[in-house]
Amino acid sequence: MDNQSKLIVVGSDVLPDVILKVLEVKKLLANKEEKSSASACKRIGVSRSAYYKYRNSVFSYEEKLTSRIINLYMQLKDKPGVLSSVLADLHKLDANILTVNQSIPIDGVATVTVSLRFDKGLEKKMSEIKSIMSGIYGVVDVQLLSGE
Repeated sequence: MDNQSKLIVVGSDVLPDVILKVLEVKKLLANKEEKSSASACKRIGVSRSAYYKYRNSVFSYEEKLTSRIINLYMQLKDKPGVLSSVLADLHKLDANILTVNQSIPIDGVATVTVSLRFDKGLEKKMSEIKSIMSGIYGVVDVQLLSGE
């Protein structure tokens, strides 16, 4: 066997508790729910040595079948509140907005690309997105660039 690390996917129900606890500690630290690894380890009930041993080797896996990423391209009028209206309506559709990139407005119109993820009910929402976004005041054009 070579010395290179290989990634494998294993169900959490067969993993030792220490691995699951390390994932919880990492989550607490990433969400700033604990200020130090020592306090996070104490809260979860795992030794710091176990945390440091596994922290760079253990990662959670988001199931790709239950969440989908969509990229939208829009042209928006350069008017106050247009972008926030778009984002508010995407929120109403239960979209998790991953990225927003907006250009400087030229001739009163700015281009915006938005990457978003839906965790459930995507098929229905994909058909609604373009019509809902097009109905917002100040939205000139909407195109669906990609959807995983």
